[in-house]
Amino acid sequence: MATIKISKNNLYYNLNQLALKSGSKEKIAAVLKDNAYGHGIELMAKLLSNFGLKEAVVVDNSEAKAIENYFENILILHDTPTLNPKFSYAIVELNDLKNAPRGAKLELKVDTGMHRNGILMHELPKALELIKQKELKLFGVFTHYRSADEFSSELAWQKANFDDVKTIVRNYGFRNVRFHSHNSAALLRSNNFSEDIARVGIAIYGYNELPAPFEQIELKPILSLWAKRSSTRVFKKGQRVGYGGDFRAPKDMIISTYDVGYGDGLFRGNSKNPLILRDGLPILGRVSMDFISVESTKEELCIFDNAQKVAKHFNTISYEITTALKSEIEREVI
Repeated sequence: MATIKISKNNLYYNLNQLALKSGSKEKIAAVLKDNAYGHGIELMAKLLSNFGLKEAVVVDNSEAKAIENYFENILILHDTPTLNPKFSYAIVELNDLKNAPRGAKLELKVDTGMHRNGILMHELPKALELIKQKELKLFGVFTHYRSADEFSSELAWQKANFDDVKTIVRNYGFRNVRFHSHNSAALLRSNNFSEDIARVGIAIYGYNELPAPFEQIELKPILSLWAKRSSTRVFKKGQRVGYGGDFRAPKDMIISTYDVGYGDGLFRGNSKNPLILRDGLPILGRVSMDFISVESTKEELCIFDNAQKVAKHFNTISYEITTALKSEIEREVI
């Protein structure tokens, strides 16, 4: 089976860069949802905790329980609130408040312009009243930016809306409430970060998705995908490889099969426009469920060590490349 290797040196380099931006490693809340963007949630939790991070963000209770021992607080974005002192729960609509148990530790997500989910701004006073009436614990208030990675005025517009949200919350008498709005892109383009935490996902894993003319802070991808040689054959000129015989050998060649395919999360793509592997070798013919063919005799091949480059080939984003990788693939720290 394929192997995923995680570079601890690159990870800690990225975290140092992000700590410089946020002002402190304690202000970095690591987004570990969806198996840590495909990197392995428990493995990443241990590495991040060893670095000194105290905050994490996940999707549901099962993810939170898997990493509970590594962090002081875990924000759960989408699940039913429970009474766990380490877990805070995102509230995205008023009905969530009505169903929350007394004493639950909650964080209000306010829709300041993303228009995906969140308490509407005109609903905020009602939400704050419900929190008081039901004796719920308001631990945090946050929002999410829809265009932080784009050169436009929308980030400033949402920030202004969130400033209004902060004022409303404080005017209702809530104290010791944390506020957070910055994702990776917003933090990377910030020059005066002043909130309580930043929810950092893709940047931790080594990708700066900001286009020019933003400052290009260097980050280093931490994940590489590897495959082992399964078999080797000598091909004569004109012989064809794999399903449909899409690749025809233009000369006598030595071609090996390697144990990775779309069943592992590698995109199938188009055999007429093959993915070029890290060492400059193209995949020959169609990607199979469990195998690819390459002109190589190496025992182990690096499929990619930069998901951003692979994403450009497939006209997508690095997030999709890494989250597609199967959780069953063995992951090791190097």
